[in-house]
Amino acid sequence: MALMPVADALSAILAGADPLPEEMVALDEAYHRILARDVAARRTQPPQAMSAMDGYAVRAADAADVSARLKVIGEVAAGRPFERKVGPGEAVRIFTGGVIPGGADAVIIQEDTGVEGDHITITKAAVPGRHIRAAGVDFREGDILLKRGRRLTDRDLSLAAGMNYPELAVHRRPKVAMLATGDELVMPGASPSPGQIVYSNGYGLRALARAEGAEIIDLGIAADTVAATTAGIRRARKADADILITLGGASVGDHDLVKRSLEAEGVAIAFWRIAMRPGKPMMHGRLGAMRVIGLPGNPVSSYVCGFLFLVPLIRALSGRDTIHHLRESALLGRDLAANDQREDYLRARLEARDDGTLVAVPVNHQDSSLSGNLAAARALVIRPPFAPAAAKGSRCELLRLPE
Repeated sequence: MALMPVADALSAILAGADPLPEEMVALDEAYHRILARDVAARRTQPPQAMSAMDGYAVRAADAADVSARLKVIGEVAAGRPFERKVGPGEAVRIFTGGVIPGGADAVIIQEDTGVEGDHITITKAAVPGRHIRAAGVDFREGDILLKRGRRLTDRDLSLAAGMNYPELAVHRRPKVAMLATGDELVMPGASPSPGQIVYSNGYGLRALARAEGAEIIDLGIAADTVAATTAGIRRARKADADILITLGGASVGDHDLVKRSLEAEGVAIAFWRIAMRPGKPMMHGRLGAMRVIGLPGNPVSSYVCGFLFLVPLIRALSGRDTIHHLRESALLGRDLAANDQREDYLRARLEARDDGTLVAVPVNHQDSSLSGNLAAARALVIRPPFAPAAAKGSRCELLRLPE
């Protein structure tokens, strides 16, 4: 089977990945969820003209001259409007958030007044509209302020509350099941026997998926048998997983049983092996509604493939308006040799020059087993297939890794 280009593989994975059904959640549960509907304001904010400062509500014409003297006829506090109108020569004591009484068209801050019993004198002339928040200056009833597909921030939740929404319609979280394979794997904290290694891939990938809003189903580690692997696949289906991620066993060795097990369960493999480095032995298929991605076992290959393919799939199923990673431009921090037929994703450090120019410095050792280099990297420098040699200081494209 020929190696599939990265762009074609991503298109195949995303094909038909429509947003999952919506559900209503309380505001406190909506952080970082994806909106399923546009949200229009249910009220006008502020509903009436309000004071932006502590001071006195006046008719600007009465307070246009310094030393003008006005009679204080009442008080307005937030939530306690003044029922009368302000007439000629009158003022109303007002506090921040108080409704501007009828007849008044300016607020003089208390620092610009002198108090003499039930009168004030003006030390700075009033200006019409000054220190008044007009009705609807924030938003008006019917204004669409939050769009479908938006990933809700903390500020969005405050806005939704102000728009009078106690709950919001969001898309259901994708369920991502993860199944590791390999007799050589032991859990962190164990004492590996000769030939064994500590299982690490799943921790980074589960964190990556959670950060994108997925619900995780950890299926543990399956032994290197078809029976154990197929049992894990069946558990994923029973749990109604939207995505099954297998870790390891995707290559061509006698003990790489994932492809065989998936096919035995009825998975139609859409592709197997991609023209990329790291991560060539990756596969994808469908089992009913469940999408399957078989990731390589090497830690770097596994993570890079998860970042490039799993993240966009989670975003698509979540209904997010931004699915693809944003590519950025930078200067290369060292020389790079010409590339072969595979698309390279080079782990790189990022440096900023004094003038703000971004420099990407690929690490010297790009072996797919080196987790230390992956943890130290801040970006992946993209090298297209058959790219010519690139000199230090030339332009390159990169994808930033999550912080």
